[in-house]
Amino acid sequence: MPEKFDCIVVGAGPAGISCAHDLAKGGAKVLLLERGEYPGSKNVMGGVLYRQMMEDVIPEFYKEAPLERPVVEQRFMMMDKESAVTFGYKGLEWGREPYNNFTVLRAKFDQWFAGKAVEQGALLVNETVVLECIVEDGKVVGVRTDRPDGEVYADVVVLADGVNSLLAKSLGFHKEYQPDEVALATMEILKLDSKIIEDRFNLEKNQGCTIELFGDATKGILGTGFLYTNKDTLSIGVGTLLSGLIKHKIRPYELLEYVKNHPMIRPYIQGSEPQEYLAHLIPEGGYHSMGKVVGNGVIVVGDAAQLVNAIHREGSNLAMTSGRFAAETVLMAKQAGDFSEKMLDHYRKKLMDSFVGQDLKKYKDSTHHFDKFPQYFDQYIPMMNKAASQMFTVDGMSKRDKQKKIIKDIGTPKQKLKIARDMIKAWKVMK
Repeated sequence: MPEKFDCIVVGAGPAGISCAHDLAKGGAKVLLLERGEYPGSKNVMGGVLYRQMMEDVIPEFYKEAPLERPVVEQRFMMMDKESAVTFGYKGLEWGREPYNNFTVLRAKFDQWFAGKAVEQGALLVNETVVLECIVEDGKVVGVRTDRPDGEVYADVVVLADGVNSLLAKSLGFHKEYQPDEVALATMEILKLDSKIIEDRFNLEKNQGCTIELFGDATKGILGTGFLYTNKDTLSIGVGTLLSGLIKHKIRPYELLEYVKNHPMIRPYIQGSEPQEYLAHLIPEGGYHSMGKVVGNGVIVVGDAAQLVNAIHREGSNLAMTSGRFAAETVLMAKQAGDFSEKMLDHYRKKLMDSFVGQDLKKYKDSTHHFDKFPQYFDQYIPMMNKAASQMFTVDGMSKRDKQKKIIKDIGTPKQKLKIARDMIKAWKVMK
């Protein structure tokens, strides 16, 4: 007879590992299945780990985890073809315990994180593809894998199988995602001496910087680019909605090369050597794209549940929180001996009452709005850069006359009114 577990977790990313760790810590018999050669081998994110959500799983993890640099500065660049308006925040308090955020390399970090789940008692099995959920009498009772005699049973199955989540789709939990609900991120890891990184980014040893890139970094398509500092590498990438890539007929790797060769970015990465190229789909449909997250004997977490805050570029923190809530719910169901959808719905309630659900609701219309009105990226950012250039150019013209010229260059009264209306609309979808 096939072996039975209290819970099977499908996918060893931040959500799945968090869930498996807390379940094993709570005394549950857990199987963690990963399709890659090892956890992190097929996982991609920009590379920022949010301390608080990770610490909710493993207190003081930063004392032993394979982290890159504590982030002490966050910059934002509003880019045109040959200019950038840059702003940000640098706080040395972020570089002291307990820190704020960290840059990480997923291939290293996820292996360590999964190892901590194994230490708690979870059974990790790599290179295993889950083909489908086993459903009996309307209840998920296990999974069928690509291994010989690959049927495994459990009281609950937690789906942490990523953005497409074919398993959740097969259960009827969500529809086929459309190109305007999914982004494609491409990135490279670039080797560069640590001292050069510190000099170029104005950092001291064991300090990190993140730069988010908007506007021309994506050629005006809805999305963002990023440049993050690691110990002796840089993570550079760009992510845009699939609908934008299709509409503008741009290949993802071409867009990444464009960012790498942009005059505002090229000096940061000069002399670096490519080490790794990665590509990954990211769910950006948000609140409106969320499907069912619980059923009889099944819970959906992380990217599989569309838990990404695209506006603030947050995903791993939402994933880990969802995994933790799933573990709490499964342990409660185990104690009650009830694995029905009604019992497991405590997970959904926890999720939507937390910052995860609240933030998804807050920005529920943002991605759709900015995708529908591309002028924010391809018109207004260049307009802002041109105004900054005019204002900061010292050429003998009075500042009052410069201001008048900037206002005149914006356009006709009708055009000014349209811009004002667009700003109000943007504020409304972001408030």
